[in-house]
Amino acid sequence: MSDAIKVGFVPLSSAARGILIVFCDDTLKVGAATAKALGGAAELVKRAAAAASFKGKTGAALDILAPEGLKTERLIVIGTGKASSLKANDFLKFGGMAASKLKAGTVAMTIMAELTTGAMTSEQAVAIASGLRLRAYKFDRYKTKKKDGEEGAVRADVSLAVGDVAAAKKAFASAGAVVDGVIIARDLVNEPPNVLFPEEFARRASQLRKLGVKIEVLDVKAMQKLGMGALLGVGQGSARPSRTVIMRWDGGKKGEAPVAFVGKGVCFDTGGISIKPAGSMEDMKGDMGGAACVVGLMHALAARKAKVNVVGAIGLVENMPDGNAQRPGDIVTSMSGQTIEIINTDAEGRLVLADVLWYVAKKTKPKFMVDLATLTGAIVVALGVDHAGMFSNNDELAERLLAAGIESGEKVWRLPLGPEYDKLIDSQFADMKNTGGRHGGSITAAQFLQRFVDGTPWAHLDIAGTAMGTPKTDINQSWGSGYGVRLLDRLVADHYERK
Repeated sequence: MSDAIKVGFVPLSSAARGILIVFCDDTLKVGAATAKALGGAAELVKRAAAAASFKGKTGAALDILAPEGLKTERLIVIGTGKASSLKANDFLKFGGMAASKLKAGTVAMTIMAELTTGAMTSEQAVAIASGLRLRAYKFDRYKTKKKDGEEGAVRADVSLAVGDVAAAKKAFASAGAVVDGVIIARDLVNEPPNVLFPEEFARRASQLRKLGVKIEVLDVKAMQKLGMGALLGVGQGSARPSRTVIMRWDGGKKGEAPVAFVGKGVCFDTGGISIKPAGSMEDMKGDMGGAACVVGLMHALAARKAKVNVVGAIGLVENMPDGNAQRPGDIVTSMSGQTIEIINTDAEGRLVLADVLWYVAKKTKPKFMVDLATLTGAIVVALGVDHAGMFSNNDELAERLLAAGIESGEKVWRLPLGPEYDKLIDSQFADMKNTGGRHGGSITAAQFLQRFVDGTPWAHLDIAGTAMGTPKTDINQSWGSGYGVRLLDRLVADHYERK
């Protein structure tokens, strides 16, 4: 994987080069090694801070060009606020801020990973390195030339000056695998739909074999044999044949039940016969954000050799409106044997997930299943773009996901399930219909999915507001965010890996 940021670790006593980044608290104090590195420039920092009204608040930055008394090109001081108030995610943001100071071309940067209280922990330093890489990500492979004023490629050689070089390198090997997984997910979401269609998506997922992941690709014939009528109904109007990909990482005890993650992979969604409005339909190339997350997560877990058995499953389709497309009023039979009346062909993601969830529940007998899907616009109305909607039949799993969301910064918010909502998707012609109307749209979609988990502990994450087109952040400047990879890696690491 190509990377714009190359990170190395050096002792705190190493000489700085290129751009020097240091941290100070809200009293403008710095750590001992940082003070030594600044030498006579410490007084310059005080004068510049006074002139710029820089108070060392968390996330504030002071940029000094050609600092007198230092051999470095630039000195950037980043405020941490009160050291006692710092959270783990703040260090990711610090790394993102450092990356934001990079300009086009090849540059060197030294970051003093030290607080006023002493050297940062290895985890804090590695979070800075991760934030650097996540912020620097850019998807511009299809641009043949840059416009005036548009930033070109950045190539940065970063030295992180840390207290314990060996510990930082070890921690970065694992954290770097997670960042790689996020980047893979972003790439998949950002790709145009004429490039990334179901067969190509399956091919890219199959590249995980290089990391020891077992891959099984189900083609249309195999899915017909399994009775996956719900998924196949969605894809029958497309010239691109549908696929389901099953990925297995066996890093835990032999024979132990796996944990499972399922992703919606609608590579392009026109809405089918219930066609969407033309405005912003191009965004529907990102309707496979759940599948992208699952592939990125499987990469992260395999690359860092997670000590757990994992199944990742993705249903890959295109929803197109040709003469063979399914119609409102059609009734399809899912792999579970349950029948579904199609009320709206644009409620297609739940049909894809229905068959993949049932397959995973029956074939792999997992400890739990988490599915991710850009499923409903209603979740964006309810929660905006800062939280994914979470629905679950298991309180323990839900609480663990909530905690992982807070720790990773990829937040979730739990919404209700209940038999009252089930009534909204009852059908007079089939076992159920695929939409319950406008009211509680995200909830009725989750109620629909719950009918296909076969009693397995399960959580559904509606990521329509968080996977694509979200506001830029300190660690993401991309249209595709890669949401969910860090969240679910944290869930696995905290609760399900063999210690």
